[in-house]
Amino acid sequence: MILDTNGLSALAEGNPLLTEAVETADVIGIPVIVLGEYIFGIRQSRNRVEYEQWLAEALPAFQVLSVDSITAEHYAEIRLELKSKGKPIPVNDLWIAALTRQHGSRILSRDSHFDSVPGLKRIPW
Repeated sequence: MILDTNGLSALAEGNPLLTEAVETADVIGIPVIVLGEYIFGIRQSRNRVEYEQWLAEALPAFQVLSVDSITAEHYAEIRLELKSKGKPIPVNDLWIAALTRQHGSRILSRDSHFDSVPGLKRIPW
């Protein structure tokens, strides 16, 4: 399973709706894009120290997924597929979708626009 930024944030908050999904996952991946978005968010938070500490303790349990040339191929394919449907999604989410599809995983996200990506399975919460 791969976490979108809203999933990572909810996990950090201890949202009980994520418990079952997270506990049943063999591996939890975090795209480097999600990590960047999350760090950006916590650096603006009044609870910055608390969230930075949580991230430092939790990060070793996750597999951070980096972008490579195969990801770029998936990105281009997904972007073309969505363009032909007239259903664009935000650029960062294109990269997250590309990593999710590349790894043959599911994405835990509240963002329903991931449902428009062919071959992608979203775990809503």
